Amino acid sequence: MEFIRANADWFYLIGAVLFILTLRGLSSPKTAITGNRYGMIAMAIAVLSTFFIADHPVVWMIGGAMVLGAVVGIARARTVPMTQMPETVALMHSLVGLSAVLIAVAAILHNNQISALFAQNEAALTAAGVQHAHMSKVHLFELFVGCFVGAITFTASVFAYGKLAAKKWAKTIAGAWVKPVQATLFIAMLVCGFYFFSTGNMPAFWAMTALALAFGWVWIAPVGGGDMPVVVSLLNSFSGWAAAGIGFTLENNMLIVAGSLVGSSGAILSYIMCKAMNRNILNVLFGGAMGGAAVAGAKATGEQAQRNYRSGSADDAGFLMSNADSVVIVPGYGMAQGRAQNAVKELANLLKEEGVKVRFAIHPVAGRMPGHMNVLLAEADVPYEDILEMDEINSDFPATDVVLVIGANDVVNPAAKDDPGSPIYGMPILEAHKARTIMVIKRSMATGYAGLDNDLFYNEKTMMVFGDAKKVVEDMAKAINGTGH
Repeated sequence: MEFIRANADWFYLIGAVLFILTLRGLSSPKTAITGNRYGMIAMAIAVLSTFFIADHPVVWMIGGAMVLGAVVGIARARTVPMTQMPETVALMHSLVGLSAVLIAVAAILHNNQISALFAQNEAALTAAGVQHAHMSKVHLFELFVGCFVGAITFTASVFAYGKLAAKKWAKTIAGAWVKPVQATLFIAMLVCGFYFFSTGNMPAFWAMTALALAFGWVWIAPVGGGDMPVVVSLLNSFSGWAAAGIGFTLENNMLIVAGSLVGSSGAILSYIMCKAMNRNILNVLFGGAMGGAAVAGAKATGEQAQRNYRSGSADDAGFLMSNADSVVIVPGYGMAQGRAQNAVKELANLLKEEGVKVRFAIHPVAGRMPGHMNVLLAEADVPYEDILEMDEINSDFPATDVVLVIGANDVVNPAAKDDPGSPIYGMPILEAHKARTIMVIKRSMATGYAGLDNDLFYNEKTMMVFGDAKKVVEDMAKAINGTGH
């Protein structure tokens, strides 16, 4: 224990370097497992070092919390299906925000308690040479920032969880009253926070915390479903900054480094995703739902009855793919929902045995969170070299014989290129419409997550194959087996 106390800074430095190597490893699927291992080692070093250098730790309380957290975390990790991974990630972000708030509250109450005890026995303690150092302005500012960022992160992440999990209580709000309410809550929160920072007034601190909790909810509630992947990424960043702020309060260098890494990487990812969607981050967060997506969706409902589309069977699709030279598979949330990734992998293998060139095209915001499709395909052991990002694959679509779209919608919608009146106009898409033949697996002609109808489904080159993604893909594989050479 004394060795760890004496060399705590060295242990923190080692942990910080390992956290940096973690992010470097996670930047590529090939090194992701190694990156995860670095992160696990770094976190173990951080937890153990902090535990042993703490002054008079309440061992049973800390140990009990760690065991309880481990049990819940392991149980959730083993049971959560991939379709629920986005909302699980959002819920995890909420816990980081809540932790920041609770630590700030504990730090302030602890200081106030010591101040009260010192005031009661000031003469005796002063005579004994004991001095009480009140919280500096710097510490108050750190608590102010860490607490309000954590509170916003907590309620915003809880709403994001409800939205992604389609909970009834996570209802999108809209109307002319939303922005004035958001502005009022935000300004009132800052006023209370600065008053607390200036005076140390506790009622102002509690008011700031309550207003931050309310603002987090009202801030995210107007955001449309199509923008939720960006929100999840941004909340990841917020959770990191909240942790870094509390790290300054606790004078814990490891927490500062880890929080800063999470905060900066989440911010960079949010920027990349906004660029991939041709969206402005401020418009996503303060512009409400996606432009007129809801209106467009309502119009689409009336249009579908008047538009013609061509449908076919899994057997037809299997025959066309087995006789093609090249096939590109575009996965979307429908593949995750149908848990079809393993069936898709088997289909790709069968096509390769037939001499077909098979690749996967991934849009940066496909699914419900960043990297959702990459995770699913990695789980099914799809070779990394077969998985191409949007910028790598788009130029190949005109020379592709068959594109198979599995449950993707908005990321292949040609309206983003052709319709200036569309809410997603200008958003970069996977240009599947340029392929020679397009096949789409969907349960129905319903609109996607952003509420928009998709012109691709009515393209004369498109064949719709309706049904559960896993069942349809398995039927396609059977058809290929039956027509194999």
